[in-house]
Amino acid sequence: MISSTMQRLKEAIVLLFLAICSKAVNSNPYRRPPIIDTEAAGGGAAYCLSWRLAVEANNIRAWRTVPTQCLRYIECYMTWGQYERDLNFIVDNINDYIDEIILKSDDSDAWILDVDDTCISNLLYYKRKRFGCDPFDPMGFKTWASKAECSAVPAVLKLFNKLRAKGFKIFLVTGRDEITLGQATLYNLHNQGFIGYERLILRSEAYRGKSAIIYKSEIRKQLAEEGYKIWGNVGDQWSDIQGEYVGERTFKLPNPMYFVP
Repeated sequence: MISSTMQRLKEAIVLLFLAICSKAVNSNPYRRPPIIDTEAAGGGAAYCLSWRLAVEANNIRAWRTVPTQCLRYIECYMTWGQYERDLNFIVDNINDYIDEIILKSDDSDAWILDVDDTCISNLLYYKRKRFGCDPFDPMGFKTWASKAECSAVPAVLKLFNKLRAKGFKIFLVTGRDEITLGQATLYNLHNQGFIGYERLILRSEAYRGKSAIIYKSEIRKQLAEEGYKIWGNVGDQWSDIQGEYVGERTFKLPNPMYFVP
């Protein structure tokens, strides 16, 4: 009897928690309630946790959309605070690595940062796209990016400033189109505090149609041929840190909302 009563009580608490979650997320996308017990929430949440882990480990590749049954899970992951905690944990490890580096002091020490969902966040855009459950809309994203309203990812902005203070030449490498989004991206980055980097590199006409891995590998090769030593490379996509000339260390930031090949 006691066991049955406790089980019903547990189920009632979980349902109440989910109801509060729904209200909190709809009213404030950045509000961060406590982490929910995914097993108690039911098999669907447990499946989505495993799905996200497989995505971040690059065991699931070339996926086009988030599974529809994982909409609420990804929504809560991105907006309740676990995403921020995961990201901060990774950046803390990057900082530990930076503290170990002895620079060459000849202006050749370089660091590469991706832009979208690394330096600046598209979370508000993907909220409208059901956190990745809807297929990617190139024109819709271009319209969003052209508004230059992406907010800085706080942990990465702090990382950026630390890299600058230590003397690294920072290269921001993005797959955004140079012609249509160059000025908007430049303004957005500067408006959010990314000032003092060495170079912003966008996808030029020469790289149109090439995969992110090929495009970014060729950019890194050019930097290496210019004499730069790439100490670190940070991105939210595996394609940011795969290929050639990836650097001494690579760091993958979490992003379960989309996949870029």
